[in-house]
Amino acid sequence: MNRLERSTAIEAMNEMGHQGTPFVFVIDFEMQKIIVSSIDKLTDDLLVDFPSFHPVQKQVVATLDWIKSPIFFDKYKADFQKVMQEIQAGNTFLINLTHQTPIYCSGSLSDIFHAASAKYKLCLKDEFTMFSPETFVKIEDGYIYTYPMKGTADADEPDALESLMSDEKELAEHYTIVDLLRNDLSIVAEEVQVTKFRYPEYIQTNTKNLIQTSSEVQGKLADDYQARLGDIIFSLLAAGSISGAPKKKTIEVIRAVEGCDRGYYTGVSGYFDGKSLDSAVMIRYVEQLEDSSKIYRSGCGITFQSEAEKEYKEMIDKVYIPSEELLVNKISQTA
Repeated sequence: MNRLERSTAIEAMNEMGHQGTPFVFVIDFEMQKIIVSSIDKLTDDLLVDFPSFHPVQKQVVATLDWIKSPIFFDKYKADFQKVMQEIQAGNTFLINLTHQTPIYCSGSLSDIFHAASAKYKLCLKDEFTMFSPETFVKIEDGYIYTYPMKGTADADEPDALESLMSDEKELAEHYTIVDLLRNDLSIVAEEVQVTKFRYPEYIQTNTKNLIQTSSEVQGKLADDYQARLGDIIFSLLAAGSISGAPKKKTIEVIRAVEGCDRGYYTGVSGYFDGKSLDSAVMIRYVEQLEDSSKIYRSGCGITFQSEAEKEYKEMIDKVYIPSEELLVNKISQTA
């Protein structure tokens, strides 16, 4: 599909919002490979399945082999220590550190798309598929909502929910990201407030069951918001939950430590139905490389309270397909 420059994408989103024309958008983390398409011009190259938009007929997928090969802990620890040095220097106090995990899957990207069960699903032919549980923003009846998600635990561990909710590191991280998203919404809205704070959500996967915590932040938009949808969305990027705080400096640290572009991973995608907008943070993400091999990208929030071993485990735990069956999981290396 055609990629747009930022200014062109903003103009297209503003115009279709003003006209009430339904459209889909896909924005990469670097905001350099943007897709904006009216619904009548969507092609089979882009498969979409959102809560209010189901244009793709579900297909039955045979059992898939699923083998993940995480980076060794020593490599993760070296990057973790670089991040901790930046935290100690005062350049960031919350940063989302991500890594690539090579995977083998016996199916195609579209097979994974159809096998996965998630709130938001997207598949761009020969490039990536994602199956995200995390809302970026919703816009409805003049209000904008965002749902920062921070804090993950193994739901099968004893007293998992109680341990997660009482974990000081996880609580501090959640407070930080909620405050960041509240400030972000204040850029585009008034009367911004936290309407729900730190509630649990359960996710069933092919490897284990997880608990994650989210909050809801709400703000009131100006009357002409539909004619400014592009401006609103781009004013909020990059998504705070997968960058960090303070955002601008933290993104500089991310680029230095991770050493490569994220591409569409941790970008945002969304659907406007002519009146309301719903969008997702593009996490839980499988990417196909030029040689047709696949990688899974995952990460976690790092603060001064973080421990390398726990964050490494969380990064690996997030390499999953949200599916009750259909996939056979194996880990080929750990350290």
